[in-house]
Formats: sequence, structure tokens, C-alpha cells
Amino acid sequence: MSYLRFEKALMTNLQESLPRELLRTNRSGAYSCSTIVDCNTRRYHGLLVVPVPELDDNNHVLLSSLDVTVIQHGAQFNLGLHKYQGNVYSPTGHKYIREFDIDKVPSTLYRVGGVLLKKEVVFQHYENRILLRYTLVDAHSQTTLRFHPFLAFRSVRQFTHENSTASRDYQEVDNGIKTCMYAGYPDLYMQFSKKNQFVFKPDWYRGIEYPKEQERGYASNEDLYVPGYFEMNMRKGESVVFAASTSKSTTSGLKKLFDKEVEDRHPRNNFLNCLVTAAHQFHNRRGEERYLLAGYPWFKCRARDTFIALPGLTLSIEEVDYFEKVMQSAEKALRQFMEGKKITYPIYEVDRPDVGLWCIWAIQQYAKETGAEHCVKMYGRLLKDIIVYISSNKHPYMTLEDNGLLYVNGGKEEAMTWMNSTANGRPVVPRTGYIVEFNALWYNALRFCAEMAALDKDNKATETLEKMAENAKTSFVCTFVNEYGYLFDYVDDGAQDWSVRPNMIFAVALDHSPLNQQKKKSVLDVCTRELLTPKGLRSLSPKSSGYNPMYVGPQAQRDYAYHQGTAWPWLGGFYLEACLKLYKRSRLSFVERQMVGYEDEMFQGCIGTIPELFDGNPPFTGRGAMSFAMNVAEILRTMEQLEKYDFNMEGTK
Repeated sequence: MSYLRFEKALMTNLQESLPRELLRTNRSGAYSCSTIVDCNTRRYHGLLVVPVPELDDNNHVLLSSLDVTVIQHGAQFNLGLHKYQGNVYSPTGHKYIREFDIDKVPSTLYRVGGVLLKKEVVFQHYENRILLRYTLVDAHSQTTLRFHPFLAFRSVRQFTHENSTASRDYQEVDNGIKTCMYAGYPDLYMQFSKKNQFVFKPDWYRGIEYPKEQERGYASNEDLYVPGYFEMNMRKGESVVFAASTSKSTTSGLKKLFDKEVEDRHPRNNFLNCLVTAAHQFHNRRGEERYLLAGYPWFKCRARDTFIALPGLTLSIEEVDYFEKVMQSAEKALRQFMEGKKITYPIYEVDRPDVGLWCIWAIQQYAKETGAEHCVKMYGRLLKDIIVYISSNKHPYMTLEDNGLLYVNGGKEEAMTWMNSTANGRPVVPRTGYIVEFNALWYNALRFCAEMAALDKDNKATETLEKMAENAKTSFVCTFVNEYGYLFDYVDDGAQDWSVRPNMIFAVALDHSPLNQQKKKSVLDVCTRELLTPKGLRSLSPKSSGYNPMYVGPQAQRDYAYHQGTAWPWLGGFYLEACLKLYKRSRLSFVERQMVGYEDEMFQGCIGTIPELFDGNPPFTGRGAMSFAMNVAEILRTMEQLEKYDFNMEGTK
């Protein structure tokens, strides 16, 4: 039996099935996403969603969905599912679903009387081509399949409505048609592996509604254009492959192409393999460059997210080569910023003050995986250049003070940290001055770079870095440690932020900490008592003023909750790392139990991956983006630490 399997009772219960989503990507920015019953509930959902750089930087829904109708003895059974205004669902194809499972690819089995129809879906790697295979598993009489394509041709941030501008023109191509609704868009090719009849019967389906948008306080309905339908007869045991693409398909090779793409997929037969597949979905190839998307469906490539997620998404699953490829592209963008040049690579927020510090941390993980001497050869110069850039006070938003700590300017006017939500143009959490995780990262960076300089036999640099680290260590303790055993979140002009936040965990989790063992344990204990949830660390303690743990409602309401009590798995990854470092084997079973909370998510939300954040209070519901790179990465990195720890302990017996 498949690991990810859902029975008829769940699939036919829309209260259970509609919140469960499924994501497929092509590793080049395009994706396909809907619910497991193929009812789109977000404006971001669609069967073929692709970037159209000629228009803008957003993704665009070309093909929203494909309704399949089974025809026997003149009777029609539509397997599609759409929600319309007034809480009306039509047609109700979900009631024909017998089972749904995901091994290498998603597979849905429908039963209509004596007909058993199997649907499988795969997105071709690096091509804007979605492939659907339909197999008539069983039928007692002649069966006809009819396919209605629902077209949108609009940005994921907008809706389309019935209009006279949309082109109804189409051209016949091999076993299908191509069409384009608006100028500036690519042609959409819809083709089958088998000859069929296309019946031109244009119509608009009006008032289709997206409940996820309603929940978030946005407009929520649109009209979709259906140009007609494809029709073909099927024999028992026969399969047909449908391809929707921005380029023409060779229809005679579609069946082999489908088989090849399936063969290239990892089976999602356990927790780890689900996360590995999720990790690969963040890959983004543009020409010769490689990037990591921060999440789906709306995030782009962001610098901080890239460096935080990179070790977990690559090194933890033994993909060192992809680490190096992504780092190569990210280094180019980072160097352009440090040299004051225009950034020509599609990586956002390279100017955030902690980006260089996270880059050093990522390289530190690379050194542990590949060896310190190899790391020096690969990234020694980059490490030196980042340290020189920061210590020379060239960063526009950050200075190195005489006390050895980094001071961030402008944090009240503009979000400078990962806590970056804004309201009315200003940060909801205005963190500025001496920021705790920046300086924990800075101390760690100085110590690590001193080690690398020593390996490189650069004695002068080693001595300088060690002196800087000692100065930072003394000042860190004086600045951030308070009488209650935890760390101030930030200190600005003598004003101390007493909020209990998770950012202090980095001073415990990083390889080099400015804290002694007693202070580390004290900080960890506070995090355990006030911030720990089964889904990671809360962004604010329930005991702190402003606690707002439920990420629900309109945009403004969610902005104020975003970092005021919601739980984040990627922070939990650093917390669990701190546990293992401080308490070693005695916390092993505790860490393993924490991982159970994440494995539960494989069957909730977006199947097989981890969402952006969770409510900070029970039942800790997943919210935000359906798949988030830093969360997947840190869970993978924790699993790797557990595996290595078990291996090391076995070796000592």
C-alpha cells in the first residue's frame, strides 16, 4: 500500500479533501497545483501555471483545469469539480473517486458504473509541459471520453472575466489544437497521444469561486473560457496521454515521454522521500544558473532564504553538486551588491544586512560535509571578502561598532530581518540596533573564518579574526543577557526589547557561541517553556505583549499576526540542533518525537511537504504558502543530524 493514500470516504467528503492540495513543479519556475479532488480553491491554482517574462515577473495560469466526461450508452458522467457562488459545486465528479494515492506520481481511480478510469499526472522537468495519462482499466461496453479545457490566461495575482477582447481563434495541430487568448502570451498547445475530434463550442463558465481567497479577504470569483471539447473512443485497457504545453509536442512520443518522466521521479514511500521530493521542487534553473525558490505558490528566489535553506535542501540529501551550483549563482549576486553594482541575477533582497552572515553559515555547513581544506579552496576568498566588506562598514544598513557588535540602522522604517511583515508601510516588528541573531551569526562567522584562515596559513588574518571574535563575545554577553535567563531580542540606544522571541536560539545552536554552557541551557529552557510547539518555535511567547498566534483573516489582520506568535518549523530545526549539542543522547528520543509532528503534515495541507507557518495555538493549523523551502530544509537537516548521531553512537559501542 502507498505511503500517501486516501480512501473514498475522505475523497468524497469535501470538508476533508478540499483543504488538501497537491503541487507539481518543473524546476524552472512553472508549476501545476490544485486540491486532491481537482477543485481549484485559490487563484494560484491551475493545471499549467508558467512564468511569462515578456509580461512581468509573475506566474500566469494558462490552463486552469481539464474536465473529463465519461460517456456510455448516451449517458454522460462529468468527473470535474468546480465551486460556484452560493456554495454550489458543479459538476460533482469527486463522488466517483474510489481512491487516490501518490507514489512516484499522483494517481486517481474513478468508478462510474462498470467503468474504472485511472488518471495519473506528471510535470515534465525543465519544460512547460504537464502530462496526464488516462487508462480505461475496465469497461463492459463502448466508452467515450470527452475533455473540456478551462482557460484563464491571466496572472496568478488577478482574475479573468468574460470579455470581448479574448481571442477565440485556434489552429489545429497534431492530435489537438493551439490557442492564445491575449497578445503577449505564449501559445497553449493541447494535444493527445491518440487521434481525436475537437468540437469548437466556445463558452464562458461564469462565477467560479475560490474559497481560499475569500478566507484571506480578497476578491474570489472569475469566469473561465472553454473553447470546446476533445472527444475520443476508448477500449478496455487502453491509455491515452494528454499534454498541455507552451511548445508543440510530438504526439507519437507522448506515452514514452510519460513513462520516462515517471521513471525519473523519487517514490514518496516514506517521510524522508516525501521531503526529498519537496526539496527538489524548489530547484529553479534559468539558463546555466541555478537557484532556490523560497516557496510556492507566490515566493520568488530570496537571498536570505537561499542561504538558510541551501544546506538542508542539498547537503543533507547528499547533493553537494547542487549546493555548489546554487552558491555559484548566489555568490555572483552577492558580489555585485558588495561592489555597488546593479544586481543582474533574479535574487531578491540581497541588500538585507544578515545575508552575508547566512552565506558564511551555509559555507560552514559545506565545510562539515566536504572537509575544511576543500572548503577553503572553494570559498576561502568569498569568506574573506564578506568579512572585509562588513568590517569596513560598507554595508548601507549596518555598521561594526567599537564594541565588536553589528548595529543595524533604519529597522524602524524598513524591515531588516526575517521578521519582515509590514503594515501601513512600516514594519510590524521594528527590530533595529543590536539584533541578537545578527550578532550571534557574526561571532560564529568570525570564529569559523579564523579556522579557515588558519588552514590557509594566513596567520595575520587568523589573529585579527580571533581578536575581533573575543571583543564580540564580551560585548554580546554584556548587551543581550538579562537577569531572567534569556536574551534581549534587540537593543537600541540603551532601550532593550524584553519580548521573548526565538531569535535567541541561534546563540545556542550555532557551532560557535558567545555563551557559556550555563547560559546556553538557560536560553534553551526558556525557548522550551514559552516558544516550543509540535510545529516549531513560536515567533513570540504567549507571555509577551502583542501575542497573536492565529494567522487568519484579511491581509492586514494576518500581517499583524505573522511574527507575533505563529510557529515556524525552520526555527524548530535550530532549536533541535541546540538540544542535541547541549544534551546529546539524553535528548535523542525527544528530538525524534518532535519529528512526528512534522510527519503528520505529509497528509495535511499540501501533500508531502511543509507549509510556511502554523498557528501558535492548538490545533497548530498550517497556514501561508503551501510549501516553504526553509522549513523543508531544516527538517531534512535535523533528520541528517539524527542519522549521524545514531551512527556515531553505534561506533562507540
